[in-house]
Amino acid sequence: MLPLKDRLYRLALRITLNPAEAEDAVQDTLIRVWEHREEWEQIESIEAYAHTICRNIALDMAGKAGRGNVQLNEDSSMLNAQCSMFNEYEQKERLSLVRKIMDTLPEVQRSIMELRDIEGKTYQEIGNILKLTESQVKVYLHRARTSIRQQAEEIEKYGL
Repeated sequence: MLPLKDRLYRLALRITLNPAEAEDAVQDTLIRVWEHREEWEQIESIEAYAHTICRNIALDMAGKAGRGNVQLNEDSSMLNAQCSMFNEYEQKERLSLVRKIMDTLPEVQRSIMELRDIEGKTYQEIGNILKLTESQVKVYLHRARTSIRQQAEEIEKYGL
């Protein structure tokens, strides 16, 4: 379980936006998983099980605190160090735009995008974590990406 704690922390932090709450969520997750250790043999993926528990705890914490939006970290961008200052500024603006658009997505789509595009999870792993089928995961991911692309193009086109 200990190798999962860093991944669980990143997941909880993205949801709660508070390091202390994220640590609490991970601690609660590890306790709950340990308390159900007798059931580990019946669980297909302990990692997916732990992610699901952590996500639910973090969502509860964020909901109680009045937050429902997940933010992308600026260090998650792949800014090229050799870009000119203008290109770097332009990339930061696009990242900020994507962050704002992602905040408007439904929770399921936002979670799927984070798990797939940031954490690098497979469709099956995401399905296990969110209790969805692989085809549902693919549909939600496609809808989220399409929505972000359309909104970004509209904003860039019209300067909204």
